Amino acid sequence: MKIKTIDINALEWFDRVNGNSYFSAVVTLNFGMESAKSFTLPFQYGYGEHYIDRAKVLLFEKGYFKENDVLWRLCRENNIILRTSKKENCLKRDVVNI
Repeated sequence: MKIKTIDINALEWFDRVNGNSYFSAVVTLNFGMESAKSFTLPFQYGYGEHYIDRAKVLLFEKGYFKENDVLWRLCRENNIILRTSKKENCLKRDVVNI
């Protein structure tokens, strides 16, 4: 499958009691095309842009990339459009049930 776009949409929840951030995400390849395929990153610890790094590892493990490099670099070298978004301050139940 030829990858043309990678969309990563994450939700983040901050646990105020323990001071930790958690996220989950949906990674979609070729969004809006017939060849579209989606994967889920389950609820896990992480903050900032960690969700992007985990998405890259997921795609590497699934065999979409032959090398484990920085995602933006892989996209640039392969002419892939990369779009990322993260919604912060979500409810825990929404992040767990993505």
